[in-house]
Amino acid sequence: MQPELEYLCWLFSQLDPVSAVDSVFLSAAQVLHILSEYGWYILFSSIAIYFVLQKISGMLQSRSHKRTQASEAQLEPSLILRRQEAMDAARYRMQQELDEQAAKYREKQKEIEEEKRKEKIEAWENMQEGKSTRKWTSVHPESESNTPSAAKAKSDKKNLRAGYNPLTGDGGGSCSWRPGRRGPSSGG
Repeated sequence: MQPELEYLCWLFSQLDPVSAVDSVFLSAAQVLHILSEYGWYILFSSIAIYFVLQKISGMLQSRSHKRTQASEAQLEPSLILRRQEAMDAARYRMQQELDEQAAKYREKQKEIEEEKRKEKIEAWENMQEGKSTRKWTSVHPESESNTPSAAKAKSDKKNLRAGYNPLTGDGGGSCSWRPGRRGPSSGG
């Protein structure tokens, strides 16, 4: 590339002042040559520089903002005291809400445990009397399978391939391949 640049400089020195238009075309050709050689590098480096500048400007703005806050805090100690009191009040409210939620949860757990204990006692009494220990039969003596909605759901189901069960290994397919034995080969 060095000989080309020297040639272009020599060519530029040979031009007369009348041909200013030619010098513009020559400089445009040089720019196009540089862009064709290093275009992607220039593009990616300019993008990287843009992001670095954005990051630096953000850091400088945050630093100046912190300085102004620090100077305000040094000027007004009452402001610091008010902020601290507000933070303490917010923490106290959040702790109270958390305590209330924990109390509700403990109460709910106690109710669930009490209900389970009552069900176990009831099941034990039913077993002592010779009754069924199932909750469904003791709570709901009538069967739900006799309802028309259950019968309708069963009849709506369409059987696509009658007699085919993929678990049995036969029926429905003409392929009779079976995997070979597992274990060492018997050669030898």
